[in-house]
Amino acid sequence: MKDQAEKLRLKMTNLSKSHAKTIAVVSGKGGVGKSNISINIAMLLNKKGNRVLLFDFDIGMGNVNILLGKPSRLTLSEFLLEEVTLKDTVNDTFEGVSYIAAGNGLNETIQINERMLSRLLEGLRELQQQYDYIIFDMGAGATSASLKVLLAADDIIVITTPEPTAITDAYSMMKFICFEGATGNFFLICNRADSEKQGRETLERLKQTALKFLHKEVEPLGVLPEDSHVRKAVINQTAFSISYPRSAISVKLENLVHSYLEGNNTDSSNKAVDSFIHRLRRFFI
Repeated sequence: MKDQAEKLRLKMTNLSKSHAKTIAVVSGKGGVGKSNISINIAMLLNKKGNRVLLFDFDIGMGNVNILLGKPSRLTLSEFLLEEVTLKDTVNDTFEGVSYIAAGNGLNETIQINERMLSRLLEGLRELQQQYDYIIFDMGAGATSASLKVLLAADDIIVITTPEPTAITDAYSMMKFICFEGATGNFFLICNRADSEKQGRETLERLKQTALKFLHKEVEPLGVLPEDSHVRKAVINQTAFSISYPRSAISVKLENLVHSYLEGNNTDSSNKAVDSFIHRLRRFFI
């Protein structure tokens, strides 16, 4: 009886643990600043007292570790191909954000098999109990594996710029994800806008198009300006929100993150948050 009571107590303790909210950051094309925004959102969430894991999911083509100026001995690619745990691939930045590098320069595309999937799910389940947020920086476009993460994520942040090609590709990505059965909340960010008016018009255009043709409500999060401090931070391999906290883009992004937190209650039930793993498992089967 004592052993049974102890097992029950441990089970209830595990159920009461917090689980990370999952955010997938995606764009329809490259070159819109997606990875930079992912990094700086992670930094700003951490600044507000959250435990954050930034997960570069652009397998074989990742650049988060390069933008951070932090080489990673083990990456997601090594995890999938070798006998290391997902926890072994976690790195820490000086600012307190943890990250997993995707790896780059692979000669061939990694196809996730059943064994890799089982290890990935188990690793994510463990990591989800250690953080408040897991931010997936997805590759441009959608592979079979990345699509499943997008479908399982709690929130999906779509990055675009005011350029017509970027807007078209952002809509195409939302359309593809919606038709595949995504249930997460959609958010929009317009990056590299010449003016607030230009950015707002871009977001409104995407919002109305998604509502009309996809019957999907999407929430514009905000507009980020073209800012020379971003290039300086990239050259110095630092996050612009850390190196240049008073720059126009840093102030705008901090306000954007604040609005996101204010509008989204993160104190979800364990059942709701833990369903990320359940959804991910279902989509991979």
